[in-house]
Amino acid sequence: MARKDLMKGLMEAPETKSATPKPPARVDPAKPRYTSGAIGAVSRSIADLKSRSIVDLDPRMIDNAGLKDRLDKDDPDHAALVKSIEEYGQQVPVLVRFSPSYEGRYEVVYGRRRVRALKDLGLPIRAMVRDLDDKALILAQGQENSARKDLTFIEKVNFARQMRDAKYDRKIIGDALAMDKTLISRLFAVADQVPVELIEAIGSAPSVGRDRWLALAEKIKGRDLAEFAVGDSSDARFNAVMAATKVKPPKAKPPAQIKTTDGTDLAQVARKGDHTQITVTDDTGFADWLAENLTEIHRDWQKKRGG
Repeated sequence: MARKDLMKGLMEAPETKSATPKPPARVDPAKPRYTSGAIGAVSRSIADLKSRSIVDLDPRMIDNAGLKDRLDKDDPDHAALVKSIEEYGQQVPVLVRFSPSYEGRYEVVYGRRRVRALKDLGLPIRAMVRDLDDKALILAQGQENSARKDLTFIEKVNFARQMRDAKYDRKIIGDALAMDKTLISRLFAVADQVPVELIEAIGSAPSVGRDRWLALAEKIKGRDLAEFAVGDSSDARFNAVMAATKVKPPKAKPPAQIKTTDGTDLAQVARKGDHTQITVTDDTGFADWLAENLTEIHRDWQKKRGG
């Protein structure tokens, strides 16, 4: 009888449940109810099928998770995606995991744009549910974006930076983004030289590739250029910042010439920011005398100014 019930469950396992189901049970395919013999094999198959089933979830029970992979606050394609799903329905399920913080809730692994569109429409969300830890979540998120070539270069830079900040090693980062060590090093070359504030001010820059971001990183030289990230589009803001790196700093004023009362060259005075440099050109020993008496000269100056 037990074997008959198992086969019945296998044949009748639904692929899609109702819009308001009970949360699916956490399934570990490695721990089926029966573990040996023919019954064990069937039991393992059933557990595996259940772990791969697609369910309809209440959109209010799904939260965001993982790393921030998008730089633009507004998705220009969001309205078109909402219209498409409204007309044709959700064609591709999203991937979610059980929330590690709240019982009965879920977190998006990938498919955030579809989840947002379905939330706007108030429709149930077709999803595959997995029991994933944080590492598996980030790997799945990165690989899904890489497979679709969905992230721009600078978004991959930002994603890699977040993974490094979270103490993931380079192998994991490379696996998540489907990149070798050389390409990952180039991502970090930009991440280390272009401030996060500037990256976020520019945005995703979809038309700007790796070479131009590397060129910007080399030209920044520690300068704060976020104020120059102005434009109607992300690409325009990048171009504005790049143009700002080509602006040459104002030329320093030539040193002022100081002469003696009889018109002989005595010294040159050069000013740069808060610093003043005096170069004595008189070779009669005045430079040595000035160095020896500078403290007293300064004291007399303070007395005259009331200090």
